[in-house]
Amino acid sequence: MAHSVLSDWIYLPAQTPPSLLLNYFSFFPLKSNQIFLISFLTFSPSKQSLLYKMLSCGAGSGGCSKDMAVELGDEPHVLAVDDNLIDRKLVERLLKNSSCKVTTAENALRALDYLGLGNDTLEGTVSEVNMIITDYCMPGMTGYELLKKIKESSVLKEVPVVIMSSENIPTRISQCLEEGAKMFMLKPLKQSDVKQLKWHLMKCRN
Repeated sequence: MAHSVLSDWIYLPAQTPPSLLLNYFSFFPLKSNQIFLISFLTFSPSKQSLLYKMLSCGAGSGGCSKDMAVELGDEPHVLAVDDNLIDRKLVERLLKNSSCKVTTAENALRALDYLGLGNDTLEGTVSEVNMIITDYCMPGMTGYELLKKIKESSVLKEVPVVIMSSENIPTRISQCLEEGAKMFMLKPLKQSDVKQLKWHLMKCRN
């Protein structure tokens, strides 16, 4: 991030994205005699108050949560794929409660269409997602087959994919992890599982 230091003054340019400000504070600890000059002209009043909160809670010294990046308009986008409506709604609710933007698909083919990898998708149209979480057992195309398609894509291969299943089958778990799945989770998902997902999201994005 571009910055200039004049004695005990640190100036951060107005065009600095709010999410990068949080990263800046994480690597450059605040000192009692430092004054941060931030131009808030480009930020809405709500974002201004959040930036002030970052300063007042001691960002850089571990006082601020990384979830504050979400408050600053940096919501992670998750694509949730499951043919079971109840399970799909559960995953959607848990993720939204954890400040994620969620898009759902009822099967793997719909997911591929959304991602820009389907047969009927226009070339070059790729939806941006930060994570894909998919059921393993689905009609037409399994979650494992969806995983392989994503990892074969030059554009999406770095997107973390999490596989869910109601069956704890070691060979299935190993197969998915070897193909590049980030995690394998047992259904139904719990709030503690979503905390793990958020940790992986933040780790991958940083």
